[in-house]
Amino acid sequence: MLQRQDGVSDALELRESIVGLAHQHRHELRRAHLDEALDLVAQAVPSGASRAIAEIPRVLRSSAHRLAVVRIVCLANSRKLTGRCIAGRIWDGSTAGEWIRPVSDRAEREVSEYERQYEDGSDPQLLDIIEIPMLEALPDTYQTENWLLDPEYYWEKKGVMEHTTLRNLVEPTSLLWIDGHSTYNGENDYMPLGEAEVLQDSLRFISVSEVNLRVFAPGKAFGNSKRRVQGQFRYAGTTYSLWVTDPNQERKWLAQVNGEHALGDCYLTISLVS
Repeated sequence: MLQRQDGVSDALELRESIVGLAHQHRHELRRAHLDEALDLVAQAVPSGASRAIAEIPRVLRSSAHRLAVVRIVCLANSRKLTGRCIAGRIWDGSTAGEWIRPVSDRAEREVSEYERQYEDGSDPQLLDIIEIPMLEALPDTYQTENWLLDPEYYWEKKGVMEHTTLRNLVEPTSLLWIDGHSTYNGENDYMPLGEAEVLQDSLRFISVSEVNLRVFAPGKAFGNSKRRVQGQFRYAGTTYSLWVTDPNQERKWLAQVNGEHALGDCYLTISLVS
């Protein structure tokens, strides 16, 4: 409840209270309630204190402008141009929901370090439970999971998922979209854009019994000595050879000698990218 206050000092206290409430309830504020809130502010504050409370409408409008804050468990954090491609599934503490891929408003949708960082400057990691301010859904052909992030707000780390919980997030076994197309060094790692455009999703979280990592220089025969890491596995009766794009895993395995490195059972996030 707001009560009429007298004097500039009381107005300053009221200002701080309203700004605090606006921040506390920023997730629930919507444009429909904004005019009513501002009317209450005008009734409760004496006209002589207008300067002291000039910031309140801006704070309320800023809060009301944000469409949603989405909580996800991070299941992908891959390099993309100079930024990252981050994705996860909505997490309510016990059940995983739909996939969400926060994207920027740049042409390639990569997420910069500035846009994805926590308030302490640290970077999101796999299995972090994160609250991300969003502006609007922004599906792009087969990448139906895309949401436009709000770059004016920090992401908030709310916890870390236990590794043992991941088995509950594994999706039912099915083909990884469209098979039968391969690049020079890959296997079932490519599909024509015309075929991909009819797909309804672009992210999967799967479990496989074995992964064979291959560290090599795919362009060596053509004079390019740059090394890469490729994961080879079987899933739903099909063999795949896909590039590893998680920078932490890339650094880990590029520090090893060239060759093949056998892993046991693994959880994998598979993403379709342009």
